[in-house]
Amino acid sequence: MKYFEDTAIGDRLELGSHTFLADDIKAVARRFDPQRFHIDEAEAERSHFGRLCASGWHTGFAWMRLFVDYRNALIDKMRARGEPVAKLGPSPGYQNLKWPKPVYAGDTVTYVMEVVEKRESKSRPEWGIVQFQVTGTNQNGEPVFGFLSTGFIERRPDRPA
Repeated sequence: MKYFEDTAIGDRLELGSHTFLADDIKAVARRFDPQRFHIDEAEAERSHFGRLCASGWHTGFAWMRLFVDYRNALIDKMRARGEPVAKLGPSPGYQNLKWPKPVYAGDTVTYVMEVVEKRESKSRPEWGIVQFQVTGTNQNGEPVFGFLSTGFIERRPDRPA
């Protein structure tokens, strides 16, 4: 990952896409969110959704998977080029988690993270704090998932004091 000093507002991480298949929607829902409109197509048709849709948490799991894969691939490329890799610290949390539209079986969601704010940490000078707007957009260009993510990113050890 890039160091805090190398991160700029407006930077975009295009994480990739995930297609939500009916069998996967049902399997995830049975395990983690067993509401009928996520596990039974007939029940889903009678619900306010009108057809089988993914749990909102499933859309979050897909984002996390793509984010971790993106980060690991970036780290591997940086190390292969002999570049130093910044550490990521903990996330103090997320804000404004939203699912503005359902994700139906067969939908493909593309996930993007954009840097919207950054500041130095006052209590931990070796870290910077970065906020990302995370969005998931379906194949029709409609937002279906989003939240504001805050995380710590290591500052350059060789930065001027």
